[in-house]
Amino acid sequence: MVAWSGLLRSTLLPVLTRNKNLVVNNIVQNGTTKRHMSGHERTMSIIPSRWMWDKTKDLFHLYFMVAAIPIGLTIFFTSIFIGPATLTEIPEGYTPKEWEYHRSPITRFLQRYIMTTDQMEYEKYCHFIWTEQEVMKCRALENKVKALIAERKDYQAYYYYPYTSADYMRRMAQREKDQRELYSGD
Repeated sequence: MVAWSGLLRSTLLPVLTRNKNLVVNNIVQNGTTKRHMSGHERTMSIIPSRWMWDKTKDLFHLYFMVAAIPIGLTIFFTSIFIGPATLTEIPEGYTPKEWEYHRSPITRFLQRYIMTTDQMEYEKYCHFIWTEQEVMKCRALENKVKALIAERKDYQAYYYYPYTSADYMRRMAQREKDQRELYSGD
């Protein structure tokens, strides 16, 4: 360690101070920092990394190739080989489906297999309303029970279980049977 510090003081210190002035002059003149490697005229400019930009470009190209090109080709070939729908007369007794009213084959496919029909939306809405009405009835009944409990100054005890199950009935029957055996044996 002593040898390195002695070497630094004797030989490298004048070189470092000379290079320091050179670096300051480069910053003032060019606006960038340059490193002089091994005392030769070769220099390396210190610039910010472009890694994030390159990674973003790579991911954009990947997803473009994976998604946009196949979708574009599908749309192109569908438009060329299938083409738009034409109007024809509706046969007697036939009711057209909702998806048959669209002109484009891609729109017809999406309407038939992916999107919901107006009838389905209406039935879902009716089910939602029915469910909300049932909840309102349950809440009204619960409020009535609470009002009656408050009016009569009654309460549910901690041992109260508001259900009747087969297990409960079986246990009660077993208890009655045990009591009959106990009293008949005496």
